[in-house]
Amino acid sequence: MTEPTIGSLRVDGATLHYEVRGHGPLLLLIPGGAGGAASFDAVADDLAAEYTVATYDPRGMSRSTLADPGAEQRVAEHAYDAFRVLELLSPGEPARVFGTSSGAIVAVHLLTARPGHVERVVAHEPPMVEVLPDASGHRALVARVAETLRAEGLMPAMAVFAAGLKKDGDTAEPAASVGLPPQAAARAEQTMANLPYFVGRIVPAFMSYAPDINRLEALSDRLVLACGDGSRGELPYRPAAFLAERLGTELQHFPGGHTGLTTHPAEFGELLRKVLRG
Repeated sequence: MTEPTIGSLRVDGATLHYEVRGHGPLLLLIPGGAGGAASFDAVADDLAAEYTVATYDPRGMSRSTLADPGAEQRVAEHAYDAFRVLELLSPGEPARVFGTSSGAIVAVHLLTARPGHVERVVAHEPPMVEVLPDASGHRALVARVAETLRAEGLMPAMAVFAAGLKKDGDTAEPAASVGLPPQAAARAEQTMANLPYFVGRIVPAFMSYAPDINRLEALSDRLVLACGDGSRGELPYRPAAFLAERLGTELQHFPGGHTGLTTHPAEFGELLRKVLRG
């Protein structure tokens, strides 16, 4: 793996850790869940053959510190952080952006808020459940997660959250062992350290986010909505599929499920390159 150039960027209320590889037009990769810049280690080098690839730890995650560790989180603030990275690394030149999961929500908001700075966005399974006809049920899920976290702690709250993401009627337990690349296994400790912040601050703030659909319609030629081929029927799949139909755009299927970037990095990265070229 190529050693990236590492930097830090002061933003309002936080200091962001970012990494840069390669040469060419800027490609910003926004991680989701409890992951940080390291989420993209398995694909960043290949993408850097064609792009200047920038990755970063979202505020409050891993090496990106908060001035106030108890601060409430907002999608708009996280999207402004992404804009500041674009402004730093590609001033005056629109960039390509990829986001996955909660990072895809950030990417979508970035497109609607700063369209002059974004050439193309690929949003992989953004859990924007507020766009769905049954949004009220998913608000109840978020409330159950928050109450379980308060009353019982992190791992019971994670179990409630994971159960709510499954296919309707799917009560099967996940496979006992999933073969992950060594790099992915090595990130597990940092991911676990990020989980309390993710469940307590990111999940309620991001899953209550409602995108500006009228703005997305006007910008739909720059937006690629994507899902995991193995996610069909699961909650993270549904908002992107719903929006693609609403906007009249093609839904792009990537290998694997919600975490296909981790489980199928080579195939995922290859398809991402093709989609980014448009």
